[in-house]
Amino acid sequence: MNQPFDTWQARFETLRSNKFFEAFVIAIIVVSALVIGAKTYEEETSRFEQWLLYLDMGITVFFLVEILIRIAAEGSLVRFFKRGWNIFDFVIVTASLIPMDDSEMVLLARLLRIFRVLRLVSMIPELQMLLSALVKSIPRMGYVVLLMFIIFYIYAAIGSFLFADIDSFLWGNISISMLTLFRIATFEDWTDILYATQEVYAWSWIYYLTFIFLTAFIFLNMMIGIVLDVMQKESAALDLLNNEGEVDETKALRSEVSEMRSQLNRMEAALLGESTDNTHSSVDKPRQD
Repeated sequence: MNQPFDTWQARFETLRSNKFFEAFVIAIIVVSALVIGAKTYEEETSRFEQWLLYLDMGITVFFLVEILIRIAAEGSLVRFFKRGWNIFDFVIVTASLIPMDDSEMVLLARLLRIFRVLRLVSMIPELQMLLSALVKSIPRMGYVVLLMFIIFYIYAAIGSFLFADIDSFLWGNISISMLTLFRIATFEDWTDILYATQEVYAWSWIYYLTFIFLTAFIFLNMMIGIVLDVMQKESAALDLLNNEGEVDETKALRSEVSEMRSQLNRMEAALLGESTDNTHSSVDKPRQD
């Protein structure tokens, strides 16, 4: 009874894991993004509006068929929805079923179709690794952000006390001063602010340079280091999942060594058995004489 189902499941599994099929799905996702982008040029694409609508409907049907193939390849809905990326794809595809011709829902339908571009992340393992590393590094970056906030707060208070009389628009209170410091940290015309305060306080360059050194160099490098560390761990996990990398090579070597040891033990046992038999035969021969 289950043989036809298993046969079809194996076929769907082969189709899903086919590299050409995956590449075709990625191409359709890119075309879908281009269609959404083309609809923003209303004047230029007004004469092709009907064709774009048909193309969007075809893309939606293709995504629906593709998600059904993936569900059939898993064999059960429970197994399919155990993976977070499958849930993400299912939500995006089902949300895209909202018709575009409904005047009340057309804005929502367009917004939901934009998120179909994110399906590239679920289709490409390297992008999944990058996004997973970014998400997992956020808790560790929280302490760096907290330390940055303390530095911002201290410098904002100092700037407000010193430079409020020079430019109240930029240094009027601590909240405005923090916005000004954020502008300085992004290097957005920060030299104009420096020159304005240097006319009154010639030593004010020390204030700006120390702040930029802390925020733009130390804290930024700390965040980059955290992300790189998490990315390295995620890359090792991806290599382990794909049976690649140094971890799997070490495991393969260990398995080969253990197999060689078992073979040597069997050979040693066989040699001991033969020597024992020879000993018994040499002892029995004189008794026969």
